[in-house]
Amino acid sequence: MTSDLLAGALEATLVPTALLTASPDAVRVAWANGALARATGYEPQRVVALDVLTDPRVRPVDVPATRAGFAGGLPFTQRVVLRRSDGAYVHCIAHLAPVGAPALRAGAWVVALQDLTAQLSERAEQVALVEAERRERRSLSLVARVSDLLMDVDEPHGLREIASLLTAEVVGWAGFYLHDRGLWAAEGLDPRRPGGAPRPDGQGPRLPMSCPRDPVGRLLGGSPDRAVELDLGAGQPEGTYAQWLAAHVDLAAAHAERTGRPVPAGEDRTVVVLPVPGRRRTLGLLVVRPRGGGGLAALDASTLTVLELIARRVGISIDNVRLYDREHRLAETLQRAMLPEQGEVDGLDVWTYYSPNADDAQVGGDWYDVQQLGAETVGVVVGDVVGHDVEAAAAMGQLRSVVRSYAMDIATPGSVLDRVDQLFGGLRIPRAASLVLSTLRREPDGTWLLRYARAGHLPVLHVRDGYATQLRDAGGPLIGFGTGGRTTAEAVLEPGDVLVYYTDGLVERRDRSLRDGLTVLETVAASITARDAPGIGEDLLSRLADHPEDDVAVVVVRVPDPDDHLRGTTSPRRRRWSLPSEPASIARARHAVVRTCEAWDIREASNAELVVSELVANAVLHGWGHVALQLYDTGDGLRIEVEDANPTPPVTTDGHPGRVGGFGMQIVERLSDWGWRQSRGGKVVWAKVRPGALPRSGRTED
Repeated sequence: MTSDLLAGALEATLVPTALLTASPDAVRVAWANGALARATGYEPQRVVALDVLTDPRVRPVDVPATRAGFAGGLPFTQRVVLRRSDGAYVHCIAHLAPVGAPALRAGAWVVALQDLTAQLSERAEQVALVEAERRERRSLSLVARVSDLLMDVDEPHGLREIASLLTAEVVGWAGFYLHDRGLWAAEGLDPRRPGGAPRPDGQGPRLPMSCPRDPVGRLLGGSPDRAVELDLGAGQPEGTYAQWLAAHVDLAAAHAERTGRPVPAGEDRTVVVLPVPGRRRTLGLLVVRPRGGGGLAALDASTLTVLELIARRVGISIDNVRLYDREHRLAETLQRAMLPEQGEVDGLDVWTYYSPNADDAQVGGDWYDVQQLGAETVGVVVGDVVGHDVEAAAAMGQLRSVVRSYAMDIATPGSVLDRVDQLFGGLRIPRAASLVLSTLRREPDGTWLLRYARAGHLPVLHVRDGYATQLRDAGGPLIGFGTGGRTTAEAVLEPGDVLVYYTDGLVERRDRSLRDGLTVLETVAASITARDAPGIGEDLLSRLADHPEDDVAVVVVRVPDPDDHLRGTTSPRRRRWSLPSEPASIARARHAVVRTCEAWDIREASNAELVVSELVANAVLHGWGHVALQLYDTGDGLRIEVEDANPTPPVTTDGHPGRVGGFGMQIVERLSDWGWRQSRGGKVVWAKVRPGALPRSGRTED
């Protein structure tokens, strides 16, 4: 009765159980319950008599340990893998124990199997979740680091740094190519300047982007909008973007350089090409080679998503940079076009300066004007329109034109401002504006009569014999708020007197009040020893405008004194001019150098005049934008610096065959030491003219 009950219990249990007989030659199944049959998919009679150590349906993880367990005669546990009838494998833990069975002529063992499938599945899920979380964190970290690099994408090497980061983190190699009037490698080139670098082969694809045989061209055309594969080793159709890209992505060389080993001839050279989308069109390509090759199939969904996200962010960033740069250039061009360039005024020494705040898009509303109103009368105005954008520049241009027009017809500054008030209100300009307008008329006795009126602007500073005075009379409300009857004040200027017109950017700072700033300006202006307007202006800037927090416009007017002694002054020996890119600037630059050499008592002025003529001529002919001229007294000669927006360095040539010209840099080389350096806005070409200096070849400056 008891044995029958025990047999029924073993058969009814849900734990897979079997009875084994162990001999030195084999360990065989003597009996198995229904739970074991259900677990393996085999009927009990099909497993009876099988040898658990040799049958392929039973695979102990450690066979020697299993044999030793049976030989020891003590209970033990072993990992076992069972192959089900359907071919699936079931991982189990076998709990084995010897039992006394006299009816059996060999050692008897009972084995109970514990199915590990659920535990292993749960563990695998946990491992997969951990791995997915790790990949997600890595992806988020990578995107965050790329976002940091995108803050400087307008720098020439920004895209190369992003490509290097991708190479280090997720792919075997990465590179960006921009599409502007052809496809070109973006490495080391400025993404702000579309087409600013020549294509490596000097010619572009000849087939349209819609060519069905050109997957890269169609990608640039926007169809498809997802990644494609490109086999660098396969022949591409002639004249296609795919052919150009395959010829210029030297992936094998990059891979060999990175790993320090030669690339096997048969190694997979398939790359993945992703579009870099902008707002309206595809701006370029991100080309990557998966680690170990394999093309798109080698990139898991997470990696591909990260690459697509980074390509999209790069495209939007480049688009933003270019849009911002175009707006900035438009506003700056508009503003510079409206500002007058420094001209010569008969009988007066005049110096002008304008600099927008570098933190506000290089665009501002400060302005000035110096206008010859008659044979003996000069008009000087300086003003400020609130804002640092295109609207401020446009409002400034309208205001300047109105003031200039009325000043030609009306001799009294106060009356001019009354008329400006009337018209300015009708223009509906939504920006507040201030200005000070003055006229200077030469008198027969050699003095000058100053007449001025202010509309909410800071007072003009009058300096005489080391004393500075603020001309505060004739004040009034901002432009557009006057109700008529603006007054005009007068002052008599004697030889040696100086007038300083300025905007608040020269004196206003966060750490001091405007009143204190005006006091500092008075103190500095009274202590200046320079005897020419450029020297006075440069001294003011060096002491007050090293780190301006707003736009700065300055006009310095000095009545020449026949008894001036220029030697022995302590003013900084530096002068600067902003010149338009036009031929007339060459003559003005020559005149500026001659006057400066006279003021600084520098010999060899004729050599300096010829050198600056050639440098400015090159900037006008071959440069972009305005030309900046700076002169420095180095103590042993004159240093000339000319800056323009074209980063291409100057080249000494042997002239142009068949036509005049081409010898400019040869002249500069014979008369000076010269060189060039890159600047943020383009390049600076410098020349140092020294008495008796030997000619030298040009060189670059770091």
